[in-house]
Amino acid sequence: MACCGNCFCCQCCCREGGTRTPEELTILGEFRDEEDEILPRKDYESLDYDRIINEPHVEVLEGMDNKLLAFNMTFIFIASVLVLIEPVAAGSGIPEIKSYLNGVKIPGIVRLRTFLCKATGVLFSVAGGLFVGKEGPMIHSGAIVGAGLPQFQSITFKRIKFDFPYFRSDRDKRDFVSAGAAAGVAAAFGAPIGGMLFSLEEGSSFWNQSLTWKVLFCSMSATFTLNFFRSGINFDKWGSFQEPGLLNFGEFKCQDGDKNCHLWTAVDLAFFVVMGVVGGLLGALFNCMNKSLAKYRIRQIHPKAKFIRILESLLVAMVTTVVIFAASILLGECRDLSSPTTHNTTLSSSDDINSTSRQFFCTNKTYNDMATLFFNPQEAAIHQLFHQEGTFSPVTLSVFFLLYFLLACWTYGVSVPSGLFVPSLLCGAAFGRLVANILKVKLGMKIYSGTFALIGAAAFLGGVVRMTISLTVILIESTNEITYGLPIMITLMVAKWTGDFFNKGIYDIHIQLRGVPLLEWETEIEMDKLTASDIMEPNLTYVYPHTRVQSLVSILRTTVYHAFPVVTENRQNERDFMKGNILVSNNILFKKSSVMSRAGEQRRRCQSMKSYPSSELRNVCDEQNAVAEPAEEGEDLLQQMLERRYAPYPNLYPDQSPSEEWTMEERFRPLTFHGLILRSQLVNLLIRGVCYTENQSSATQPRLSYAEMTEDYPRYPDIHDLDLALLNPRMIVDVTPYMNPCPYTVSPNTRISQVFNLFRTMGLRHLPVVNAVGEIVGIITRHNLTHEFLAAKLRQHYITI
Repeated sequence: MACCGNCFCCQCCCREGGTRTPEELTILGEFRDEEDEILPRKDYESLDYDRIINEPHVEVLEGMDNKLLAFNMTFIFIASVLVLIEPVAAGSGIPEIKSYLNGVKIPGIVRLRTFLCKATGVLFSVAGGLFVGKEGPMIHSGAIVGAGLPQFQSITFKRIKFDFPYFRSDRDKRDFVSAGAAAGVAAAFGAPIGGMLFSLEEGSSFWNQSLTWKVLFCSMSATFTLNFFRSGINFDKWGSFQEPGLLNFGEFKCQDGDKNCHLWTAVDLAFFVVMGVVGGLLGALFNCMNKSLAKYRIRQIHPKAKFIRILESLLVAMVTTVVIFAASILLGECRDLSSPTTHNTTLSSSDDINSTSRQFFCTNKTYNDMATLFFNPQEAAIHQLFHQEGTFSPVTLSVFFLLYFLLACWTYGVSVPSGLFVPSLLCGAAFGRLVANILKVKLGMKIYSGTFALIGAAAFLGGVVRMTISLTVILIESTNEITYGLPIMITLMVAKWTGDFFNKGIYDIHIQLRGVPLLEWETEIEMDKLTASDIMEPNLTYVYPHTRVQSLVSILRTTVYHAFPVVTENRQNERDFMKGNILVSNNILFKKSSVMSRAGEQRRRCQSMKSYPSSELRNVCDEQNAVAEPAEEGEDLLQQMLERRYAPYPNLYPDQSPSEEWTMEERFRPLTFHGLILRSQLVNLLIRGVCYTENQSSATQPRLSYAEMTEDYPRYPDIHDLDLALLNPRMIVDVTPYMNPCPYTVSPNTRISQVFNLFRTMGLRHLPVVNAVGEIVGIITRHNLTHEFLAAKLRQHYITI
């Protein structure tokens, strides 16, 4: 049996040896003589680089995606609800603050409730993964703090009210808002000088020298206060001042010992100009797309129920989360951690950059370049693009730029607090880094990639917001590198000029979409073909120096004007009207007392000169009196000149308010201008009962102090809050102590450029148009000076001629 078994085994072996395949012979080290070749051995296994997307792996991905999506949508839902509580808290707030500093009052823009919703909402917007920044809301928040802090009162919390009589005017409040906005920029970027220039360039229409150092001091205080606390909290080194701002670009410098490295050269300026042109084009495209989206929201989303806005925000959050997750999984490249080299050779900087590299399903000692950009805070991603060499492939940068461009454009304008500065910087930095990679690989140029990333960021941001001076200083202060001043300035100017050829900046576009009557820095040259009489409003609603209560109530309840000219009529038979009517008599006497002739003024001066001890002055005065004896006749002649434009206009008593039934002659009768009085002042006088009876003198009328006149600022009572049962409609109000007797005025023949400069520079709200004999012929407001109104009047002027 054993023999048989051995024979069987031998037979098997012999049979197997006779039938071995060439591969088996190769594995055993045997060769066929006739072929004499070495075949590939199968004991060498292949490495499995392919991702095994099986069910367990898919479960992990779905679990991560679902958790991330749930967190993001929850945060965005909270941010959207806060915007529903205070709609003004949506967006960055820079267009609203710019409008406010330009002289336009936007309801609720500087309220404490807006501040709470804005500051809280932007935390959830950023934490929710949207492509938004917190710098714009910080500027808005700083402006709110500046507006509310000196008031020592709150409308939201009515118990917060202190008796502080100072800073109770729009002018003072405007200055504090300017300082607050500058402090917000300074805290966000660590750029106090840039903050001051931002408030000057983008915000304030009216500036004075004393405000400059106040705003600069406020910006410096904000920068160092933030620096003090961040240095203590992050590094436990209180008072070391190591963190100047929330957004820190890091230090730009070459590697130690590399003498061939330069931050930028004169040859690079040509590429910077081209990048500025491309940045302006991309910014114009961004603004055009965002404008179309904003118009769609205004027409299709805002008129519907409020929860539709929440659904839109949630949709944007969901798409953003899915896109960044899918792009990192499908398009990201796993790269070796040893390949990146930093420009800054300090150990701490290298550790910080490596700590922000995201592995994201890559093997050990590798990282996902797409996830490193998407799954880092925006500030960390910007720092990566500025200071890390050889990290991102051109494909990754191109895809990241495209996706970020589209999603940031879609996001800006949804109902959440959101900024645009940092998203634009990050998108532009990716563009600049892509240009640097192309120049290095294709052209073999030795360039500093961080500089091109910085210039790309400046080009795209400048193309979007169209800022030049302030943005240049902000970027210089953020980089702490003064040598970047020239390339940044050239890039920003080229980007602005290129973008302005197609459309306006993003903030001006949103201001225009809201219908805000914003005044530009100056008018076009061709507008000087128009005069003040071409654009003024001739149909006036006015009051008399002494007016009955019933007339004031009727005017205030039937009009929405915020100021009224104080006038008197030119009558032919004034002496007859003065008899038996104390109201008409008081008005006529006030008009006569306000008429000043040269002869009368000289006689008054001579009377005062007689009190001087010098006999020489007395002799001069006596000689002039001898020459000017017919003074009464001179006054009569002047009075006749002033009264040359009389009837046939009918004469109305001042207790008759303007009515729609008036004829053309009644409505446009000659009116002598004496001053302006505000609506709030008239309502305050009526509520406090400041009036006198017809059988009394106007001297018996109660007087209000300045504190009483401004006590209710900035929320003055409305005329509809007035209880008419407490007033006698036949009583008379003397408005002359409370009117502005000397407002700025212009002649009807004044050119538009002069009118515009006066109105904008002095921060006016109303500009009366007064002719050569002191008669008011019209009034100019902000709406009469907008570009659209002036363009329409210019077209009408061309048609007329």
